[in-house]
Amino acid sequence: MRAIAIRRLSPASRDDYRKIRLEALRASPEAFGSTYELESQRPIEAFAERLAGSIVFGAYLGDGIVGMVGLAGEQGPKERHKAFLWGMYVRAEMSGKGVGRALVEAILEAAPAGVEQITLAVVKENAAAQALYRRLGFTVYGAEPRALKVRDRYADEILMVKFL
Repeated sequence: MRAIAIRRLSPASRDDYRKIRLEALRASPEAFGSTYELESQRPIEAFAERLAGSIVFGAYLGDGIVGMVGLAGEQGPKERHKAFLWGMYVRAEMSGKGVGRALVEAILEAAPAGVEQITLAVVKENAAAQALYRRLGFTVYGAEPRALKVRDRYADEILMVKFL
């Protein structure tokens, strides 16, 4: 297998980002707060704007994007020490190949100066993702029951934090 390349996405990467984001929403609707139906209607410039306002990394196999993860910092004066890891997704066929680990490590390294902790929420049923986050130093600090609702099914989320 060719090596995976982890790259920070810029607004110029909007097509790749839109492609992997929509794929993630379609493949794992229970894992994201947004929906494929909503985001597939957004103009391409909305994806460029999101990339301009967040730290987002893509995982590439050759020229094709196979994973993503984002980090958004809190803006309030009393919350600037925190950031939130969001949008984590790796294609199923890339599972177990170190792609998720490489993406999260890139986000941790890219955390802006002054960020002291990174939080995340992961669907309770996603044991593999929880195990990955634990291996990278995240710990559970809570749970949100019925955090997401897809049609008539609820998904609980596990809340995790890593202190930098």
